[in-house]
Amino acid sequence: MAEFLRGKTVAVTGAGRGIGRAVALACAAEGAAVVVNDYGVGIDGSAPASEVADEVVKEIEAAGGRAVAVADDIATMAGGERVVRTAVEAFGRLDGVVCVAGILRERMLFNMSEQEWDPVIATHLKGTFTVFRAAAALMRQQGGGSLIGFTSGNHQGSVSQANYSAAKGGIISLVRSAALGLNKYGVTANCVAPVARTRMSANVPMELKEIGEPEDVAALVVYLLSDAAKEITGQVYTVAGPKIAVWAQPRELRAMYAASGSWTPERIADFLPGTVGVDPMPMLQQLEVMAKAAAAKERPNA
Repeated sequence: MAEFLRGKTVAVTGAGRGIGRAVALACAAEGAAVVVNDYGVGIDGSAPASEVADEVVKEIEAAGGRAVAVADDIATMAGGERVVRTAVEAFGRLDGVVCVAGILRERMLFNMSEQEWDPVIATHLKGTFTVFRAAAALMRQQGGGSLIGFTSGNHQGSVSQANYSAAKGGIISLVRSAALGLNKYGVTANCVAPVARTRMSANVPMELKEIGEPEDVAALVVYLLSDAAKEITGQVYTVAGPKIAVWAQPRELRAMYAASGSWTPERIADFLPGTVGVDPMPMLQQLEVMAKAAAAKERPNA
């Protein structure tokens, strides 16, 4: 191993299973002391149990690494603060946080209840905020550190996961805000949009042509946490098996200006369609394919 993270301490949320577990193990293998956080819930956020975090700690220690478990719910401010405090108490510092924890509660928007909306936003978006907030205060004083949020290609939108998509889009904006606000303190913030075989990806209603394993994602995370990536901030990367891609930064695509006077609906109708137009929505193109496949009881390719 190159020991990219020798001497560093990293906290990983959602580290009891899947990608989070792979990230925790990879960080430890590369020399980091690891805070393993997992509330131990089911894919829908139910039935919390601490055993999964403890098991990952045992794996790390059996391989000669250092780790400690924190089973707190990071959807609470106290939980996020506990993750950061534990790192300092156990290992004396905190150099990176990786927020992987997430749940799913699928429902069409017009049928979605508050009980299906709130916990998903709380786990993904607020759970990233609570850890980022506590870590950012410490890293600002340290003069450096890395924040890594986890988003999804579904931040583009989803037919039956408006809650999940909204949370993942929010995480991107949170990461970009962190990158801007903490840059002068030497703290980086980036986002990873993984495509890997996990409990969550098993529910995707399409056969994904580009998909990898949690270990592929972990390799990118280790790099982003390392000193080799200290100049990279405010970015969103997809990793899908052998593929790594960077997403575009938000920017205006086209614009039009009123030659004189104010815009009216009539003037906009005359100019907007041909001048500003639209930016095609890739996900819309999948809907017809998905509908036909569903009718045939098949899984379309994507």
